[in-house]
Amino acid sequence: MCRHLAYLGPPATITSLIFAPPAGLARQAWAPRRQRHGTVNVDGFGIGWYADGDPVPARYRQAGPIWADPSLADLARVTRTRALLAAVRSATPGTDRGPAAAAPYAAGRWLFSHNGRLDGWPQATAPLAASLPPADLLALEARCDSALAWALVAARLRAGEPTATALAGVIADLRGHGVTGRFNFLLTDGAAIAATAAGDTLCYQLAGPAVVVASEPGDDGPGWADVPDNSVLTAVPGAVEVWPLSPGTAGTSSERIPPR
Repeated sequence: MCRHLAYLGPPATITSLIFAPPAGLARQAWAPRRQRHGTVNVDGFGIGWYADGDPVPARYRQAGPIWADPSLADLARVTRTRALLAAVRSATPGTDRGPAAAAPYAAGRWLFSHNGRLDGWPQATAPLAASLPPADLLALEARCDSALAWALVAARLRAGEPTATALAGVIADLRGHGVTGRFNFLLTDGAAIAATAAGDTLCYQLAGPAVVVASEPGDDGPGWADVPDNSVLTAVPGAVEVWPLSPGTAGTSSERIPPR
């Protein structure tokens, strides 16, 4: 259910990050190599990126397959960025399929993606949805499980929680309410990345100051490391840290899993 990717580092074109890798995100829309659930990701795509001097990211989202957009090739070729989050979507049955349901979701400087599903949505998540202010529910970008997950994460961010703690806390709340599913979250503010591995694949690659966090490797080259399931990751240019997925341990160096 979906593939996603985030990048931080020196200026790079969207093409070099998404289309150029031989097994990159664009190819993962129709031929993912590690996807455990579903076979293709053709129910929309989205790209969010940051321009120098502007903390609010731009977004480009469509409802169809990434290869079917006639405008994307030129946009991707000429757009350079130091930070990006992109996703290709396999929609959870019963959810909206328009461009507003395609990640990345956004609020202020934040971009967010969810690779997975909330089983039993919307009934199973109703108690958690009811915990949100009505304005947050009215502001959901789409009627889908991932949009609700983002609303829960965004509420914690607004309350001042660190990124890894916010992601881990939402997963703990979901599990505490008996909600099953796959909770691979990806979050960036253009300066750092936070992500979770909770039911699906996640990996990262460090190459000098550049870091990529993705559902699966974009090539067979060196430098890729798998993130263990039930982990939370934080990354800044040139550095990655991984911890067991627990609100009490995220960000605690004693619980750190050394990158490989």
